[in-house]
Amino acid sequence: MKLYRIILPVGNIDKAEHFYSSIFGIKGERVSPGRHYFNLEGTILACYDPKADGDDDDPQWKLHDNQYVYIAVDDLEEVYQTVRDLNPLTIDDSIETMPWGERLFYLNDPWGNPVCFVDRATLFLG
Repeated sequence: MKLYRIILPVGNIDKAEHFYSSIFGIKGERVSPGRHYFNLEGTILACYDPKADGDDDDPQWKLHDNQYVYIAVDDLEEVYQTVRDLNPLTIDDSIETMPWGERLFYLNDPWGNPVCFVDRATLFLG
């Protein structure tokens, strides 16, 4: 099996495209008026603006605070600084090292989506 797509609900598709393309260093692809896809090594991170797509803004589209999307990156320090400069809703004060060895930081993007970036070299796969 393979994880294919994760959907992040956003309130402004153009701002979401800018926010995430600045972090990922790729443009991604607008696939509809309210959907912008980023191919992260075979898993699609889909930013979805229901209103821009003509859909109802259903509260069920919101992620909850404990439903983090974890993204592995090669240069955690660079990504941390980039995210800080983009002014997310919240961001950890610093990069942390977990007891099991992962180096990471947590944030809430401008729409409140909980995201965590993890140093790829420290991934714990259980």
